[in-house]
Amino acid sequence: MLKFLIPTAKEMAELSPVSQHFQTEKSNLIAQTTAKLSSSELEEVYKIKAESAAKEALRWRSLAKQEANYFPALKLFNGLMYRNMDRDFLTDLANIDQKVFITSALYGVIPAMTPIAPHRLDFNTKLKIDGASLKQFWRPDYDQALTSEDTVISLLSSEFEDVFSPQKRQQLTSIQFKEIQDRKTKTHSTISKKARGQFLTQALKNDCQNLDDLKMIEFNGFRYNDKLSQTKLLVFTKEIN
Repeated sequence: MLKFLIPTAKEMAELSPVSQHFQTEKSNLIAQTTAKLSSSELEEVYKIKAESAAKEALRWRSLAKQEANYFPALKLFNGLMYRNMDRDFLTDLANIDQKVFITSALYGVIPAMTPIAPHRLDFNTKLKIDGASLKQFWRPDYDQALTSEDTVISLLSSEFEDVFSPQKRQQLTSIQFKEIQDRKTKTHSTISKKARGQFLTQALKNDCQNLDDLKMIEFNGFRYNDKLSQTKLLVFTKEIN
């Protein structure tokens, strides 16, 4: 079975909370550490304005006290990639938690529908936990999330892929999306984020079981490009007139 890895997003949706919640020893340590930072310190850590920093300070204190509201992760994140998924279809899949995993700087590698609290944290955040960067802190857990039997499809940016050790990174099959215009290929974050959400939806709607199945996917003008692809890199291109 294919396992898909997707990143978190800064934007979050307004939802009704669920009763259950998810908190590990590691995520609790991050919450306890970050909750000790003042709003002005969070301004510097996040490079954000005072009003936004004050909001984050309240979130972290709620997390540290385990008083936060919790929401299914796949529904909570609302960035461009997530908005380009058919989430009604995905969240109704009985085996979604066996197929799609979200890579988080607060929670580790979690099944898509795990109930989590709203937060702002990514692996570029300059935060030390027990003297380690967030990437160093999470690497053992990220590596452990991949077994040798998995065919792992990475819809991650390098920020998230770099959390895995070099050896485990070799296990990932990455997906890239490019536009071709006047024989020139181009890619940028907007193209990639939209296409990731659409590709994931199509892969699960087609019930893809292996890499050959993925190569047959066509969506929104994108199709597999054998010439640009490599063994561990599948490239999908779209012709722009």
